[in-house]
Amino acid sequence: MASDEVREQALAWAVRAGDPAFADWNGFMLWLETDPEHARAYDEVAAGVVDATDLIAAAAPANDDVAEAVPGRRRPWFLGGIAALLAVVAATWVLQAERRDLYTIETATGETRVVALDSGTHVTLAGGSALAFDRKDTRFARLDHGQALFTVRHDAAHPFQVAVGDERLVDVGTVFDVRHDGKELIVAVSEGAVQFNPGDADVRISAGEMLRHTQGSANAVLSRVPVEQIGEWREGRLTFETASLDEVAAQLKRATGIDYAAHGSGTVSGSILTAPLRKDPAQLGPLLGVSVRAEGGRWVIGAR
Repeated sequence: MASDEVREQALAWAVRAGDPAFADWNGFMLWLETDPEHARAYDEVAAGVVDATDLIAAAAPANDDVAEAVPGRRRPWFLGGIAALLAVVAATWVLQAERRDLYTIETATGETRVVALDSGTHVTLAGGSALAFDRKDTRFARLDHGQALFTVRHDAAHPFQVAVGDERLVDVGTVFDVRHDGKELIVAVSEGAVQFNPGDADVRISAGEMLRHTQGSANAVLSRVPVEQIGEWREGRLTFETASLDEVAAQLKRATGIDYAAHGSGTVSGSILTAPLRKDPAQLGPLLGVSVRAEGGRWVIGAR
């Protein structure tokens, strides 16, 4: 059986192809030929539509007063309503997705936790993070907020999927880091590759690459990142490259449990160990070249 992600893609193509104005047949054929699973998923959609039309036709009242458009052939009353029927099928799949048996694991700021899933697959949660897993499907996770490093055993027949809001990540034999702060999603890959929103934006993130995407934006920006920096927070190190003060404060708080906050604008570059900050949060100043002051139980950082 096709994965939920591929079935969603098949449904999207079916709805588009059912529109009389549809013209992207080359794109449709390319999608079908990319993976045998795509064709199987599309067959499932078609079968669902046929089942739905049979049920509707069986329940529909006969109308002998309507003249047949073609002699010898009865024109279905629902002709032209394929999109609506597909919507019924889509709603069914949505209900199936809502039946996921999810449980959530959360970490406090300054805490890390490792969650073992199927053989060869585990997830390391950074501090201040919330990640939902499915008791019925160990190949699915949903990052609600925070950061996690995924070490995934690749299975082409059942790829690991990560949901982040409306976005989807699908592994291609992978070790990858995902951070979700507010409206920003950051994905960095150290081994293998990840597909970002397959069937839509469909951006491939390869080893040594990082993707940044802001919710509501049509663009996803790829850049290079040293592989050794990906997931280094597990070892108590953070590296910043022209990072905003807000981003620095958020990552520091997550890693140390210390309530850092940003004031003003500016960017920061540098690499630090977080352990010394637990003893003296003010050490951040000379290490990153920022101002640090205690204020109402918080440590406020700003540009010098």
